[in-house]
Amino acid sequence: MTENAHPRLKVGWIGTGRMGIAMATRLAKAGVDLTAWNRTRAKAEPLTEHGAAVADSIADLRGLDVVFTMVSTPADLEQVLLGEGGLLADPSQVPATVVDCSTVSTDSSEAMRAACDERGVAFLAAPVSGNGKVVRAGGLSLVVSGPEQTYRDVEHLLTPLGKSVTYVGEGDVARLVKICHNLMLGVVTQSLAEITVLAEKGGVPRAAFLEFLNNSVMGSVFTRYKSPAFVNLDFTPTFTPILLRKDFDLGMAAARELDVPMPVAAATQQAVQASIGSGRVDEDFAILLELQAAASGIELKPENVEVDDGLGAADEAV
Repeated sequence: MTENAHPRLKVGWIGTGRMGIAMATRLAKAGVDLTAWNRTRAKAEPLTEHGAAVADSIADLRGLDVVFTMVSTPADLEQVLLGEGGLLADPSQVPATVVDCSTVSTDSSEAMRAACDERGVAFLAAPVSGNGKVVRAGGLSLVVSGPEQTYRDVEHLLTPLGKSVTYVGEGDVARLVKICHNLMLGVVTQSLAEITVLAEKGGVPRAAFLEFLNNSVMGSVFTRYKSPAFVNLDFTPTFTPILLRKDFDLGMAAARELDVPMPVAAATQQAVQASIGSGRVDEDFAILLELQAAASGIELKPENVEVDDGLGAADEAV
């Protein structure tokens, strides 16, 4: 079914930080009837260039069909939904559906789902994989859980956001999928750090090693994406060790609850903790590379080589 075959829904967006603005821009450019709100209004204003409106308050979004939320923490999500002036604060006027793209715990998600259910609002958990540049390049991945019919009703609004949308079931299982994803993120990065340091200590330039790896069967979108940081030691944050530790804590708690041994993830969790213990909490979690080098008795230097991260499409996108 084409998008034109769907009723034209009035859509709201709460949260236009680095991720939110990139995602909302894709919706606006796809011709969605969009109204956005952000605590700092100026961060939402760029959306007007693509035909979207900017709301003065969250209350202005209550009468819309679907409202997306993309905020930083469970406390932020609770505030924008249930706090004073929140989206669900007036039971007499609520949206039909809330789609939350934030990364929050399963417990938090369940609490927000229950609050929505009490008010007759459908709730979809739709966490994402990617960052702002990935979004602009069209590479975002979404995983969704909740009522299947609700998902089918809004699927045409999800597809413009990225390259894939995967429905994984009822309830809040999408949160577990995202946590599992981020465990893999940490494990792969730590493994990549170890083998890169091994190759360099043996005399191989990082750029050469990673070029070979990325063009082999073991290369991936992610290893290519992280290669510039590894080669040139640019640790501008896309995801910090603090955020990664939070996800490892959640993941290991889920593993205990479900009686799943996670020996490799457990070892990586300690490496992530060591990165935080070093005090480098505001840089990208790719600093795992430098910690591995220090433990191996070598000091890394930027190689100052231009490396393709595979996201060149973002440079032409908004």
